[in-house]
Amino acid sequence: MNLQINRLTENIHVELLPKLQIESVNPHDPIKVCHIPYPWMLVGTGNYAAVVHHPDFPDLVVKIYAPGRPGFEEEVEVYKRLGKHPAFSELFYAEDGFLVLKRLYGVTIWDCIQLGIRVPKRVIQDIDRALDYARNCGLFPHDVHARNVMMYEGRGLVVDISDFLQQEYCSKWDSLKKAYYWIYLPLIYPLKLRVPLSLLNFVRKGYRFISSSINRLMGNYK
Repeated sequence: MNLQINRLTENIHVELLPKLQIESVNPHDPIKVCHIPYPWMLVGTGNYAAVVHHPDFPDLVVKIYAPGRPGFEEEVEVYKRLGKHPAFSELFYAEDGFLVLKRLYGVTIWDCIQLGIRVPKRVIQDIDRALDYARNCGLFPHDVHARNVMMYEGRGLVVDISDFLQQEYCSKWDSLKKAYYWIYLPLIYPLKLRVPLSLLNFVRKGYRFISSSINRLMGNYK
């Protein structure tokens, strides 16, 4: 594995970073990927970083932070505390705003809902146990939502742990669980219904607006 990591990091410095073009236009939206050099491929994007992989290294991915966006050092610390756990990725290398991580395969819960792929209860339970494990490591699960958790072979995975050092309470996972048990499991799961992307985005933006409004209101009473 060390030889693989050395080969990959050399490729990152020589081929990927000089030609990669990414930018974060809005911190609340996924970053914009303008160019990825061949044969690198995009795995996904977050609000601050992009995840790419090279076909010669199928079990590894590279997470690269957009210029000017924070969180790199914090994410490195989180991975150090987590160590090895089946529901999380694993950090192999970190330098200059990029991380080399174990690749997690699967489909996000967001995509499952959109595509009509059934999400069994065991997936939700796996993620719950993984978040409890993180808390026992001195971390604070934060920003755990449908795009940041995945299902692979019927098991749950947590994809993004970059905000797990933020100590304030985050309600996103609790809200997602309530929606799963109250709406998804009794209504959507049995029929394998597909939820349109436009409706999912409406719910996402509505949740963000309501949450921010509540936070502002509570702040006025402190």
